[in-house]
Amino acid sequence: MTVQGASHNVRAVGREAAASRWMRWLARAGLVAHGVNYILIGILAVQIGFGAGGKEADRTGALQAVARHTGGTLVLWLLAVGFAGLTLWRLAEAVYGQAGPQGHKASKRVASLARGIFYGFVCVGVVGFLMGTGGQSSSNDQSKDLSAKLMSHPGGRWLILLIGLVVVGAGIVMVVGGVRKKFLERLNLSGLSSRSRRVIETLGTVGVAARGSVFGVLGVFLVVAAVTFDAKKAQGIDGSLRKMATTPLGPWLLIAVALGLVTFGVYSCCEARWRNVQPG
Repeated sequence: MTVQGASHNVRAVGREAAASRWMRWLARAGLVAHGVNYILIGILAVQIGFGAGGKEADRTGALQAVARHTGGTLVLWLLAVGFAGLTLWRLAEAVYGQAGPQGHKASKRVASLARGIFYGFVCVGVVGFLMGTGGQSSSNDQSKDLSAKLMSHPGGRWLILLIGLVVVGAGIVMVVGGVRKKFLERLNLSGLSSRSRRVIETLGTVGVAARGSVFGVLGVFLVVAAVTFDAKKAQGIDGSLRKMATTPLGPWLLIAVALGLVTFGVYSCCEARWRNVQPG
């Protein structure tokens, strides 16, 4: 067999695996894990808004909240499996393209690759938390530490500025996409009643916009840290949410956004059911 023929066979096997039933189940499990993660973060943020939250409203705080309950360890392992499935699915999309129109565009493949790498780190963080070998620091500490390390190198300040601007841009895209209901392009809602469809549309619009607003605030703090050359001004999800409570609207803005994150988590679980997850 020639090298070209062997390469063709490997690619065919890979495509078959990417389109298999187990890959679709892993993708859907990952979307559920993604949703549960945001529901937990949103609940913690609501508690902070009402002055009753002592834990960080981020992934670390969510893991700690789950671990305190009976059966929490099992739930965390299921979340780790879900994020592993999300990682494999996104990497398969990077290789074979996303489902839907223009799923083979280079920009969408790169986006899937970036998400795959990100969810891989999330999975490792959850496993590290379970094994007691990592994943204990809050998103605020992680953001400040990473910013400080980057600023210690030539050009690191400008890299943080670039990252901040990209995150702000991503947040704006999410908000606009949520309002324009772009997420519907990824769903197959045929067969649903008009009422059920409106419910999912509302969940997606509110949830995606809320998530985008948090990303936008997070990016702004990275930009501020870069401009002021002060790594301590960088914030993670928890810090970005808490800063919302310091606006003239007080804790009500934080509570509204937090409920939006819970809504996004519920939408993500709906997405696990109705999204076309087969790579192109």
